[in-house]
Amino acid sequence: MKKLALISVSDKSNLTKLARGLADNNYEIIATGNTANKIREAGVEVTEISDITGFPELFSGRVKTLHPKILGGILFRRENDSDKKEAEQNNIYPIDIVCVNLYPFIEVTKKENVNIDVAVENIDIGGPSLVRAAAKNYKYVSILTSPDQYDVFLDELSSGNISNKTRKNLAVDAFSHTAEYDTYIANYLESKFESEKKSLRINLPKTKTLRYGENPHQSAMVYGEFFNYFEILHGKELSYNNIFDLVSAVELVEELGTNACTIIKHSNPAGAAIGNDIYDAYEKALRCDPVSAFGGIVAFTNVVDEKIANKLNEIFLEVISAPDYTDEALAILKKKKNRRLLKQIKPIGIEKFYLKSIPGGIIQQEMDNLDIVEEKISFPTNKKPDEKELEDLYFAWNVAKHTKSNGIVFVKGKATLGVGAGQMSRLDSAKIAYMKAKEHGLDLNGSVAASDAFFPFADGLIEIINCGAVSVIQPGGSVRDQDVIDAANEHNISMVFTGIRHFKH
Repeated sequence: MKKLALISVSDKSNLTKLARGLADNNYEIIATGNTANKIREAGVEVTEISDITGFPELFSGRVKTLHPKILGGILFRRENDSDKKEAEQNNIYPIDIVCVNLYPFIEVTKKENVNIDVAVENIDIGGPSLVRAAAKNYKYVSILTSPDQYDVFLDELSSGNISNKTRKNLAVDAFSHTAEYDTYIANYLESKFESEKKSLRINLPKTKTLRYGENPHQSAMVYGEFFNYFEILHGKELSYNNIFDLVSAVELVEELGTNACTIIKHSNPAGAAIGNDIYDAYEKALRCDPVSAFGGIVAFTNVVDEKIANKLNEIFLEVISAPDYTDEALAILKKKKNRRLLKQIKPIGIEKFYLKSIPGGIIQQEMDNLDIVEEKISFPTNKKPDEKELEDLYFAWNVAKHTKSNGIVFVKGKATLGVGAGQMSRLDSAKIAYMKAKEHGLDLNGSVAASDAFFPFADGLIEIINCGAVSVIQPGGSVRDQDVIDAANEHNISMVFTGIRHFKH
């Protein structure tokens, strides 16, 4: 009996090599129109599917392969007597190899201003049917869905036959391929049609197996397109903890804007600043907590040059991220063999949702992308902050937003002076921030402070005032707000209510 292979591909990479390899192994090739033309141009004999089915491609190519002679050739069970009889009666021949990749819906819809009609025409119908049919009948049929599979497959085919294990693995890859495709289509149309979100659909390819997770005994993988955001220029591969801290560093530095620097340790700011340039910003950020900065993650919003590169080499840093580096800066920074140097390719602050695993499912929330809302701002105290204090307050508020709760942040001159993070008591966070500042010789007198949530009692505010702060920014909203306001007035400091809370866990 003749051996048939069906090819219908949108991505024609390595198509000629595959076709020749199949022909060399005595397979007759059947293919759809454009695929057949490409194979024919390469000098390989091919039969068009329309010649098998007796029907032309219909409706501008919308119907090509949905025919019993094609799907039947893929799906019939070779060892089932009834199936064999029906196949013979209907002139259906077994198709043992199917190579299909789908219309580029994902790539097309990533382009700007794509018309919905164009998007819909790139939804493949016949392709997924062929892929699923071949994967379902994996005992007899090999299904290829990516040019990356061709070489290994041809090598095995040339050695004699395709193993059952290979067919099983290809089937799993195939169902994963169509699942990812359908997930993307459903999510895209749900957004375009503004439909109610009734389910959470996630299907992301594994892009990296990490050496280990948060600790050496934990395995970890990266799924999706994380590495489309960063280009690794130098150093060891990123670890699980590196990635988490990198995201924290870049999220904060993006929010701070031009000439900004952040230094992150265990997802919390060890320092953050806006300077006249990034050298100035880095010096200010480092001054906040140079001990914790050791082994930390540093992120910039501007190009790293030779001057700042020399400064960065003075201490051990795990990761440096910037939009770019001068050639001189790279040469200097690469002297540290293991340190990771990353070029940020595009902003990360555009993600909409945050997901976390919980027993039996996933909990989802919107990202905390809310900035200061002018309509919600109020100044409840007798004394009002001056313009410079207000700039520092807004800066402190942004840093507090990216600090684990309970968080207290002291700031002066758009630079952190002390950060108290992740404490069960807001009072303790204030004490830790003061202790850190004092430890590093920083004077909090005349500083401002931010609290990520309201003060349940006046004691937290009084602690901050005693540390030297002259103005405080906080959400407000406590049943004891008036007690807190009275304490601020008593000590003649100004206070700003944002009307927004920024818990971070």
